[in-house]
Amino acid sequence: MKRHISFALAIASMAVAGWVSAATPVLVIHGGAGVIKRDMSPARDKAVRAALTQALTAGYAELKSGKAAVDAVSAAIVVLENDPNFNAGKGAVFTHEGKNELDAAIMDGSTLKAGAIAGVQRVRNPILLARSVMDHSPHVMLAGAGAEAFAKENGVELVDPSYFRTEERWQQLQKALKEDAQKVPHADEETAKHFGTVGAVALDAAGHLAAGTSTGGMTDKRWGRIGDSPLIGAGTYANDGCAMSGTGWGEFYIRTVAAHEVCMRVTQMRVPLSRAAAEVINQEIPSLGGNGGAIALDRDGHIAMPFNTDGMFRGWIGADGVPHVAIYGDEDDGLSEAE
Repeated sequence: MKRHISFALAIASMAVAGWVSAATPVLVIHGGAGVIKRDMSPARDKAVRAALTQALTAGYAELKSGKAAVDAVSAAIVVLENDPNFNAGKGAVFTHEGKNELDAAIMDGSTLKAGAIAGVQRVRNPILLARSVMDHSPHVMLAGAGAEAFAKENGVELVDPSYFRTEERWQQLQKALKEDAQKVPHADEETAKHFGTVGAVALDAAGHLAAGTSTGGMTDKRWGRIGDSPLIGAGTYANDGCAMSGTGWGEFYIRTVAAHEVCMRVTQMRVPLSRAAAEVINQEIPSLGGNGGAIALDRDGHIAMPFNTDGMFRGWIGADGVPHVAIYGDEDDGLSEAE
């Protein structure tokens, strides 16, 4: 498996030190890590940056109005789920059978309450259903038809499965099926199957943290495969000192319990956020054969955005109220200027 390590990773995992207090709202988002190269068309580049900016603006508006971190996380992720440029909601990839199966999770760090859903095919905004599971049920995770029945009972919007179809994702599946038949997958394409996902972490004015993640999973997935995104502690986790959302080859995030591991190092071992996130994402996961990225935030407003791929769609907004977005591995994401 091809791994990409660049000098930008040091920048991408830097923390914003000493520039916010626990009561200053901060929002960090990602739109997936993976094979993201500078040969992306100018139109696509512009559209992705606009969507990231819109998501930051929507989520930060919740924080500035005094709402909770979970509200900001939900609002930001809904924007990304509604945009076909990301592998979540409208832009979800196809399974081997030509369906869209969506997963999501959200967690409130102040209470350790969480909600997650997996394998749904008709829920327009999976993050809203995960939120409803957290808020309106005694459970943490619901799956498949049962999750959709719960959505209907609780007023979460359902759509015809055709809503999720985009020609770009359909053609990605056709290419993957052809490669399956030939049994000669291209290395970059094989790696790319495992990427996608959108996520957000937030710190609200009360000093509370939250995390959320939403995904269509991996292109050409089979047998009801579920990745790390809806698994609390693997792809999504928040407590009163740390919040993280991951993006990458999910099986490795599950095996390392990546999100929980990062947050335990921060809150229990007092490891700085940037170091904890970089150790797990850029060392432990690659040592097992996986790759990807993450966004993380601690109670003091420190941000980490480590990744070990060509790029990661990412952004943050803090005390100055200005959205900062970046795509490529060698691109300045603005964290250094905020120190």
